[in-house]
Amino acid sequence: MNYVEEYRQKIADGTILVPKKIQRMLDILKRQEQDEEFPYYFDPDVGELPILFIEYYCKTAVGKLGGDLKLELFQKVAIQLTFGWLNKETKFRRFRRLFLMVARKNGKTTLLAAIALYMLIADGEGSAEIFSVATKKDQAKLAFNATCKMLTMMKNKFPEFRKLVKKRKTDLYVESTFSSFMPLSSDSDTLDGLNSHLVIIDELHAIKKRSLYEVMYESLASRDQPLLVMITTNGTQRESIFDQIYDYASNVISESYEDYEFLALIYELDEIEEWKKPECWIKANPGLGTIKKLSYLQAKVRDAKNDPNNLPGVLVKDFDMKANSSDSWLSMETVLCDKKFSYENLDCYAFGGVDLSATTDLTCATVLFKTSENSDIHVIQQYFIPKEIAEKKEEQDRVPYKIWHDKGWVTFTEGSRVNFSEVTDWFKKMRDEYNFTFYNIGYDPWCAVYFVEEMKREGFPMSKVIQGAITMSQPMKDLKADLMDKKVNYNDNPVLKWCLLNTKIEEDKNDNIRPVKKSKIQRIDGAVSLINAYVVYTQDMLSYNASI
Repeated sequence: MNYVEEYRQKIADGTILVPKKIQRMLDILKRQEQDEEFPYYFDPDVGELPILFIEYYCKTAVGKLGGDLKLELFQKVAIQLTFGWLNKETKFRRFRRLFLMVARKNGKTTLLAAIALYMLIADGEGSAEIFSVATKKDQAKLAFNATCKMLTMMKNKFPEFRKLVKKRKTDLYVESTFSSFMPLSSDSDTLDGLNSHLVIIDELHAIKKRSLYEVMYESLASRDQPLLVMITTNGTQRESIFDQIYDYASNVISESYEDYEFLALIYELDEIEEWKKPECWIKANPGLGTIKKLSYLQAKVRDAKNDPNNLPGVLVKDFDMKANSSDSWLSMETVLCDKKFSYENLDCYAFGGVDLSATTDLTCATVLFKTSENSDIHVIQQYFIPKEIAEKKEEQDRVPYKIWHDKGWVTFTEGSRVNFSEVTDWFKKMRDEYNFTFYNIGYDPWCAVYFVEEMKREGFPMSKVIQGAITMSQPMKDLKADLMDKKVNYNDNPVLKWCLLNTKIEEDKNDNIRPVKKSKIQRIDGAVSLINAYVVYTQDMLSYNASI
C-alpha cells in the first residue's frame, strides 16, 4: 500500500489540508522519485513493513488497554518515507535523520514507542543499541516507559514476546540479537563509545545542550542504516538546538541546503493569524479529531482569546508557531522562486550592492539589473568567506559552505578575513566580461573606507547607504512586494534564500523597518547586500526604467 500517494491525492482533492512546508517536501520527494539519475529510490513495500508490524503487534497502553494501535495517515506517511527510501547501490535506508514537528497531543510519544519496538525487534540489526535521549533522565524515561507499557500489552496478546524481550533494571533486552533499549540523559556516564542503531528524542526543544545532540548523532557513524528520530513541538527557548535543527530542516525544504539524508516534516500554521481559523488548525494538528480532541483545542483557543496571557503558549504548543514569529520578514512561500536566467548577452545597465564583513560574517556582492525581455529584476550575487572560518562554521553550525563553494556561489579566501580587493575584482569581472554599466553601487559605510576608495579608482560609482530604518524601510517593502509577485529572479541562489529566510525586522515607532538577524549563528549578509542594491535602485528607478 502506497500511503504517500494516498496522502498526496487527498491533499490534491482538498480532503486533507497541510502546511506549505509539508506540501513542498512531498513535491521534492516526488521529483526525486521521478529522476532516474537520483541515487536513491522509493520502495513503498519496504516502507510499509514497520507499519504492518506496528498495527499488528503493538497494543495501546493508554485509554483502551491492549487495543489495536491504528496509525493515522500522516503517521504512516512519516514511517513509509523514513523506511521506504533506499540507496540504489547499497539498498540501505536513505534517511539517517527524521525531524517531525507536530503540535502537542498528536501522538508523538506513542509513535516513538512503536518505532523503537520495531527497530529493537524486527529491523534485523545485530546488537542494535537504541536510546531515548533527553537533558534530564525523567524526560528520557517518558518514551522508554511508554515503550515498556506497550510491550507489556503486546506480551499479553502475543506470549512469544515474553521470552523474546526481557525487561531488565535499566533497559529492554533481546537476547537472540543482543539488542537493547535504554534511556539516557546528559548527566549519564555512558555517553562515550556508543554505537547507536536508533536514537529517539522526544521534545527536541527541551534539549538544552547541543553537545548532547552532537554526541548522539555521532554515535550513529558505524551503522549501515541508523536513524535519529526527533519528534517535537515548537519551543519557547530561542537560539537553542531546537531552533538550529528547525532552521536546518527549513533550509532542506527550501533546498537552500542539499542533504538527501535528512527528512523534514513540519506541521505548523502557515500564517500566525490562522490560529483564529478552525479550518486551518489541522495544519499543525494532523491528528485533530482522532488523536487530539477538537473540543480540547477549541477550549485552548477560547482561553487564549479571553486572556492574552495564554496566547503565547497556545501558539507555541498547539500551533507550532514561535511566539515572536510575527517579526519574521519573509515567509518561505514569498522567498521561493524557480525562475532562472542565462549569463549570456547581458550587456545592460545595472545597480550594485555590497555588505562587507568583519571576520566571522560573510561578505556579499550583488548585481541587480533588468532586461528589455520582461519586467523581472535579475540578481547575481557572490559570497566571500575565509576558508578556515567556513570549515569551522560548517562543523559548528552545519552550514554547507563547501557545497556552495563547489557550485560557485561562495568564494573561499585565504587568511583570517576577506580581502576586499577580491570583491573589487568580482565587480570588475561583472563589468568587463558581462558588459554591465553600473548606475550606482550601494554600500554600508562601516569598515568600507579603503574598499570604496579602490572601487572609485576602478571607475565604479559608489553611494553610501545608511543602515537605518528610515533609509532601508521603503526599499525593503518594495523588495518584499516584488518577491511576493515573483518578479525577483535570483537564479535559485541557495545562499540568498538562506539569508532572506534568516532575516527578521526591527520596527521603529513610525513603522519603519530595518533588517536584523534571527540568531547569532545565522547570516543575513546576502539580504543586506540586496537591500543596499535596492536602495540605490529605487532612488534612480524612473530614469533607469526609461533607459531599458
